Amino acid sequence: MSGRYEIRFSGSGGQGLILAGVIFAEAATIYDKKNAVQSQSYGPEARGGASKSEVIISESVIDFPKATEIDLMLALTQEACFKYYKDIKPTGTLLVDEDFVKEVPKGAFKVVRLPVIRTASEEIGKAFVANIVALGAITAITKQVSIESVEKAVLSRVPKGTEDLNKKALMAGYDLARGREN
Repeated sequence: MSGRYEIRFSGSGGQGLILAGVIFAEAATIYDKKNAVQSQSYGPEARGGASKSEVIISESVIDFPKATEIDLMLALTQEACFKYYKDIKPTGTLLVDEDFVKEVPKGAFKVVRLPVIRTASEEIGKAFVANIVALGAITAITKQVSIESVEKAVLSRVPKGTEDLNKKALMAGYDLARGREN
C-alpha cells in the first residue's frame, strides 16, 4: 500500500478528537486534493471513555477505510495510549501528551512527548483547544497536509468568534512540534 499514511487520534470522549480527525481529513481532501477517509469509535459513555478517530491519506484510491498499520498515533490519555497503540508500525510514531501519558508502551516506534494540553491551557488560555494544538503538532510531524490547508479546514469548522483563538492554538501546536524535531 504505497503512499498510504494512517493517523490515529486517541484520548477520552469530549476532547474533540473526532472533530480533529474530521478537520484533518477535510484539509487533505478539500484543500490539498488528496484521497482521505475518516472513521471514529468511542465507548458507550462517549464523554470520558477512551475514543479514537482515524484518518487515512493516500495517493491512490482507498479501498479499505480502516487503519491497520498506524504511521502516527496521538494519545492524550494513558488509557487511550494502552488501548490503541498496538497497531503502530515499527517505523511509526507515538505522539503522547507528556503530562497525561506517563507510561509509554514498549515498541520499535519513535516516541514524541509534547505538552499538548498544558500548551492549550497556559499558552492559549483554554484547555478545550487541545485538539487544535494537537492538529498543529500532527501537521508538523507528518507533513502529510499543508499547515495552510489545515488552518482553512479549522476555520471552516470552529464556532464563529473563536477563529483567532483556534488559529493561535493550531500555530502553537505546529511550532511546538517543529521545536522538538530530531
